[in-house]
Amino acid sequence: MKKPAISSCLAALLLGLSSHASHASPLADDPLGAFAQKQLKAATSLQSLPGSSTPTTAGRAQLQAPRARHGTEPMSHVVVTALGYLGKPYVYGGQSLDKGFDCSGFVLSLYQRSLGLKLPRTAAEQAHATEKIEKHELAPGDLVFFNTMKRRYSHVGIYLGNGRFIHAPRAGAVIRIENMEISYWKQRFNGARRVTTASA
Repeated sequence: MKKPAISSCLAALLLGLSSHASHASPLADDPLGAFAQKQLKAATSLQSLPGSSTPTTAGRAQLQAPRARHGTEPMSHVVVTALGYLGKPYVYGGQSLDKGFDCSGFVLSLYQRSLGLKLPRTAAEQAHATEKIEKHELAPGDLVFFNTMKRRYSHVGIYLGNGRFIHAPRAGAVIRIENMEISYWKQRFNGARRVTTASA
């Protein structure tokens, strides 16, 4: 039997995430619980599908034009890699798998690990270094920014699709998936950005 394309697998995976994360609270320690572990296992299996691996060396040359990248293999690889971070602890200033991550450290590590691109360190710097897009243009792998500390671009996450994003939320919590449309995040949404070859 022919294996499904990775984009189709990711679509099915995100539909599953959508049905289980629709009531995620920004104050919950792990809104996905055991379900997150199942999704992590599924995401890991996706990496063995044809065309699912993207070289991290010379990553800038591997990226496709940003306007045509919705559903492209590099961004699929970003999403699959992001799911592998689920459950990692929030650590202020952190940017390593061993110790944990803060929000911008997670984004920095994810793009460097999956595509070989090195973004700036802070959320605000990442916002200024990447390409502004409208909310309706969001595609998996794009960056979403929020005002959570009474200043613009004080928090960042990775858009997954279906209104969901993955992020390192706060001290005492773990990397998790949440719904951008719940009131807490909707009221604090600061804008969307796209990572291009000029961003790093």
